[in-house]
Amino acid sequence: MKTKIFIDGSEGTTGLRIHERFKVRDDIELLTISSELRKDVKERKRLINESDITFLCLPDAAARESVSLVENENVKIIDTSTAHRTESGWAYGFPELSKEHKEKIINGKRIAVPGCYASGFISLVYPLVKGGILPKDYPVSSFAVSGYSGAGKKTIAVYEGENREKELASAREYALTQQHKHLKEMKAITGLSRTPLFSPIIDDYYSGMIVSVPLFSDLLGKKMTPEALLEYFTEFYDGKPFIQVSKKDDKVAASGFIAGNGLSGWDGLKIYVTGNEDRMVCTAQFDNLGKGASGAAIQCLNLMLGCEESKGLNL
Repeated sequence: MKTKIFIDGSEGTTGLRIHERFKVRDDIELLTISSELRKDVKERKRLINESDITFLCLPDAAARESVSLVENENVKIIDTSTAHRTESGWAYGFPELSKEHKEKIINGKRIAVPGCYASGFISLVYPLVKGGILPKDYPVSSFAVSGYSGAGKKTIAVYEGENREKELASAREYALTQQHKHLKEMKAITGLSRTPLFSPIIDDYYSGMIVSVPLFSDLLGKKMTPEALLEYFTEFYDGKPFIQVSKKDDKVAASGFIAGNGLSGWDGLKIYVTGNEDRMVCTAQFDNLGKGASGAAIQCLNLMLGCEESKGLNL
């Protein structure tokens, strides 16, 4: 029997990508909503409660409203918004972090998909805190570069418009007030005791991102070199196909450049450690629309359905 899926918010960037990925699957029955009724609460409620699993690809307030519409106790929710990522009772959709994270996704009815920047940050910081390498009170900073697709349909339209402004051709730093919406989960999921300093940049290419965390070795809980950190990440993510750790002789790292769009179209995440014995930079490279959004959501779905974790994904 096919799993009935409803995508609430199917016309947004993430919703469209999820819908697109289901076209090649024979185990999914998509429940569709006509475009004129996509904001009709009564119709959305009907489809949510007819589904086995509903994906929420909505702004936070709308996502909370959709959850409140659930009356069928068997309906499962996969929410791609920021609304529930640190809420009690919601599984955090990053199964590679621990056995417990994975089991909560498999057995859960409420799954919160990580934010794109948060995915890269947490993939680096969570293992370091867990292993006692990064003290919880370390003054963590992070800088990141993303393609413009991560900012949604309106921003995509601006970047791809015929009469766009000249400055859009340049990288632009934003979230200057240190209030980026991903900071809450970045702190909570990793267990840090102080909020990270986070400087994201949007650039003039469609998709792909890098998130980097610089480290001073003399402030770490354990003495580490770039080689030792690579070995640690390799052991931590052993057997996890969605996370790839670069080798000491990695050609990308050796080139001296890590491109923001270097893994666009791939649904995994790659980790690098560069620098020297005094100052190191841990970097996560991935697609903001893949492991950073729709790819992660479908990975969670696959775990919930008990099928191949990478089914319908590009690894």
